[in-house]
Amino acid sequence: MTNSDPYASIKIHDYRRFVFARFLLTMGIQMQSVIVGWQIYQLTHDALSLGLIGLSEAIPFLCVSLYAGHVADIVNRKKIVVISNMVYVFCAFSLLLIATQLHWYLQNTGVYPIYIIIFISGLARSFMSPSQTAFGAQLIPRELYGNASTWNSMTWHVAEISGPAVGGLVYGFFGVGPAYFVVLCLSSSGWLLFSMIKKRPMPENKREESVIQSLSTGLKFVFENQVILSAISLDMFAVFFGGAVSVLPIFADQVFHIGAEGLGFLRAAPAFGAVIMSFAQAHRPPFRKAGRNLLIGVAGFGICIILFALLRNLYIVFFVLLLSGMFDNISVVIRHTIIQISAPEEMRGRISSINGIFIGSSNELGSFESGVAAKFLGLIPSVIFGGTMTLGVVGIVAKVAPKLRRLNLNAVKT
Repeated sequence: MTNSDPYASIKIHDYRRFVFARFLLTMGIQMQSVIVGWQIYQLTHDALSLGLIGLSEAIPFLCVSLYAGHVADIVNRKKIVVISNMVYVFCAFSLLLIATQLHWYLQNTGVYPIYIIIFISGLARSFMSPSQTAFGAQLIPRELYGNASTWNSMTWHVAEISGPAVGGLVYGFFGVGPAYFVVLCLSSSGWLLFSMIKKRPMPENKREESVIQSLSTGLKFVFENQVILSAISLDMFAVFFGGAVSVLPIFADQVFHIGAEGLGFLRAAPAFGAVIMSFAQAHRPPFRKAGRNLLIGVAGFGICIILFALLRNLYIVFFVLLLSGMFDNISVVIRHTIIQISAPEEMRGRISSINGIFIGSSNELGSFESGVAAKFLGLIPSVIFGGTMTLGVVGIVAKVAPKLRRLNLNAVKT
């Protein structure tokens, strides 16, 4: 899994366009996340209401993802990506409309219209995620999967840095309407770039299967592969229990008193660390002792979450969140590379959707868990509990998954 040129994948024109389109869309989504979180917190001042944002997106994502993976293996993947992106554009426009023209309605009846729009965006994400992953893999040769995973992760995290930071700053200085307008512009630009990428033919699938058989085949492949199953399970539980990001608005308001602008920078800290680590991994890939490195990365993430809850110096907290992003990025790159290498081309959509269910939904369910835990345990104990549970999951996976523990991706043939 080595390649002498750390920039090999992004020298491919269509893949470079793909990565930039994904960057723009992701930046818009990350902006939207921090804007929605702050808007709902200002309207409700309730931790559980923040948790319900994640639940609103997780429910449709969990319900539809498996079928979306099946669709990604039988329908042109570029087409699915473009249509899903258009739904994101619609959601951004709807949030802008509500914020600027119907704000009085939210104050009188509650924030339920926002939850409905987030629900729709969850449906779009369920189709976007497997199709985007599978389509991206079609744009590069197999020997560049590891390199592409690193650059894909880097640009995603750059978007995760800039999105919350820009969202918080625009919201804080100009208001919610201009903030949502920037989201609309970014998601529309992403749609335009995705549309410009050349179509790729669908991989040949010689097996005639019903929808149920197709989904069963994908599930069987994942659950019979100890390395894939343990890697995505590790990340799923780590993100679920370590989802402290969802309660950052409360920390920003009640603990650090830094407002929407400061919230944006706190949200950006983990992604800033991830970008640093991505660049390092592009030049020194973590594939030689990948299993060990994956376990270390998730354990380090859990420790950082505990420290975040205990510390009160804002600059040290920012650094700890930065470190959490660095540790998390190690696991992201290794897990993504494992899936890209292991997945047969004709099953890539289904396997990506299963990975999305394990990982993607855990972000939203983790947000819900964090909101509920903060509501009933208290803010600080709930975050400490989450970090401690993450460390426990690492210990369990290290014991029950020896193949993952001994994994060496440099030994995998490309």
